[in-house]
Amino acid sequence: MIPKDLFEKVRRIEITTSRLVNDIFAGQYHSVFKGRGMEFDEVREYQMGDDIRTIDWNVTARTGIPHIKKFVEERELTVMILVDASRSCQFASVNRLKSKLAAEIAAVLAFSAIRNNDKIGLIIFTDQIETFIPARKGLRHVLRVIREVLYFNPKSKQTNLAIPLEYLNQVTTRKTVSFMISDFFVSDQRGLPHSSAGQYKTLDGLKRVMAIANKRHDLVAITLNDPKEMELPDCGLLDLEDAESGTVILVDTSNKEIRERYKQKALARYKARDLLFRSIGVDHIDISTDVPYADAMVKFFMQRRKRLR
Repeated sequence: MIPKDLFEKVRRIEITTSRLVNDIFAGQYHSVFKGRGMEFDEVREYQMGDDIRTIDWNVTARTGIPHIKKFVEERELTVMILVDASRSCQFASVNRLKSKLAAEIAAVLAFSAIRNNDKIGLIIFTDQIETFIPARKGLRHVLRVIREVLYFNPKSKQTNLAIPLEYLNQVTTRKTVSFMISDFFVSDQRGLPHSSAGQYKTLDGLKRVMAIANKRHDLVAITLNDPKEMELPDCGLLDLEDAESGTVILVDTSNKEIRERYKQKALARYKARDLLFRSIGVDHIDISTDVPYADAMVKFFMQRRKRLR
């Protein structure tokens, strides 16, 4: 039995994201993500203008009347959502926590999928696979996916971004559209936290695993960001804690040189991440806690549709 307060929260996110899907994403998802190909539908008589390459010669010979094979797009997709549940996602300086933002984005994607009769599955990860829900259809299944993302209590605090990608290849036997939702931050054993959200990991070791996953699947990275990860406020002495390792250091944020060095390191990390995605052809959507996520997602859908024309 689902507790009443939990049910109400899941229901609220269902209503909010369903409206978003209906009002904003109508047609966007369908036009951007294609099915597996074309499947045979029926045979009908040849009509002026039909492609002669589609003529069914066996039926034509048997009936004495030209017939063609009619094909339709095989639309059904399997959509997998990979959600980072590490401790660094329990952070935000404005609006919603990254984890709550991830839940809403997952809901939008899930409702878009079932609206197009696609299957939806879920992998929640930290530095291990925390939970796996096989891809299925239906509203009840989608609500379960949303409930898991909203209220899952992970065993680990840390992150290993390669783990869910390797697991994805093990549990799926066919091509999927896979959305990886993460801040792409993990703890750094040097004890030098990038911000209160955690330390950004060098992504060189991730490149091979992500390239393999992207070759087999249609992989889209959704990056969760917060403005305080880019710039420190000028507020005097401040304790910064690495959320995943627990390391704390005292920083004098009134020092302009320290704030600038912090910003430059953050910029370098973001550029390295973007370069990684571009180098292996992974599409990505940058989402920030201080702006509506719908804007970034609509922009992505429109740009990708334009590119696929």
